[in-house]
Amino acid sequence: MTVSRGEFNSRVGFILAAAGSAVGLGNIWKFPFEVGKGGGAAFVLMYLAFCFLLCYPVMVSEIAIGRKTRRNPVGAFKALGFRRWAIVGYMGLMAGVLILSFYNVVAGWAFGYFLEMVQGNFEIGSQFDGFAADWMKVGLYGFFFMAITAYIVSNGISNGIERAAKFLMPTLFLLIIALMIYAMTLPNAIEGLKFYLIPDFSALTPTVLYAALGQAFFSLSLGMGALITYGSYVSRDQNIVTAAAFITLTDVGIAFLAGFMLFPFVFSQGLPPDGGAGLIFVTLPGVFETLGATLGIVIGSAFFLLLSFAALTSTVSLLEVPVSYLVDEHGIKRSRAVWLIALLIFLIGVPSLLSNGASSIFTNFVTLMGSDSPVDFMTLVGYIANDTMLPVGGFLISVFVAYVWKKHNLNEELATGDEDLRGSWLQTYIDIAISYICPVILGVITVVTVLDRFFGIHLFS
Repeated sequence: MTVSRGEFNSRVGFILAAAGSAVGLGNIWKFPFEVGKGGGAAFVLMYLAFCFLLCYPVMVSEIAIGRKTRRNPVGAFKALGFRRWAIVGYMGLMAGVLILSFYNVVAGWAFGYFLEMVQGNFEIGSQFDGFAADWMKVGLYGFFFMAITAYIVSNGISNGIERAAKFLMPTLFLLIIALMIYAMTLPNAIEGLKFYLIPDFSALTPTVLYAALGQAFFSLSLGMGALITYGSYVSRDQNIVTAAAFITLTDVGIAFLAGFMLFPFVFSQGLPPDGGAGLIFVTLPGVFETLGATLGIVIGSAFFLLLSFAALTSTVSLLEVPVSYLVDEHGIKRSRAVWLIALLIFLIGVPSLLSNGASSIFTNFVTLMGSDSPVDFMTLVGYIANDTMLPVGGFLISVFVAYVWKKHNLNEELATGDEDLRGSWLQTYIDIAISYICPVILGVITVVTVLDRFFGIHLFS
């Protein structure tokens, strides 16, 4: 049974959708505060370098595999004639399902905070623990968020995902710019910009380099099959190499602009620049309150609406991966596959929903080696799916492309739509990176992360 898969109508639509897959909550809060922990501008420079030197070749490879086969991550390896390698696709599919199961909970927090800001409830920051533990309220927000995600995906590629991306991504950009301009007017904002833009290379320790490398890889949605899936909807005449460059630039650009927005806020209030997620959900509502009732509501609401939009651009791509699998491999109608998978993932996410204080079992789920305190269920799932399965997936994809499918097949696919690439320095670099740089570095990331997360062995400390 053959089911119509759809296709992106335009190059811009594909770039915005794929960039939306990469842009998420991590760009808005995780990147700026990784910068804070990493000492500022020196971290930014390393992050930018790693995005293009390491992540870009893997992204190009994933999109090329998708376009070549016109299949989901599992079917793509089968279509190329390497059925045993479909395990990589299954792992990516599983990683995406697990990530979406807890990501939807965090998206529910962001959406819930937006509603609280609209009502002028600036006290929500001091009530965060109680808010997160209220599983019925957060579950309702998460269910609503999943329903919006499913509605977009159920409308197909051009009428659903592409149309949503063309609205969400420009709106996301405009919200960041508006908040950034306002943040620049705050007292002491210039100190935040100095911290962000003037590098202190003495801060570049092995720990900082590793963090920059990990942030670059994880921020671009690599290793989970999302870009293989989106690549399968790209027309043959599109230039993959250029499109991947624009996707990387968009993701990096939004993360970079988020720093211009957040560090002036942070320094204007004398807050530590490495506050991380806690600063977003615990401290910032109080910061918005200092702006006055009306302005605080406007700025606070805009900020958490921005977080919600950033989350939605990612949840759409995360849901599309298993949906494309059911459509391609089992001939299930798209709308049925979407709502079935969305409900299943929501149910899988219930333990994560309960792990923030609602259930002592899931809140204190397991004590890992080398740790004196237990981690909650949601954190454990993040360790497994985000921190382990994604770099393993990226490592295996680079090995597959270089040594199994072979580089000349990759180059032939890339040359479709870009004949000038043949024999160019960029083609040479992609060949070298995918053969040596990416497998080695991603292999190291995997080993270091597993030892750190699960065995308490900190190679970089």
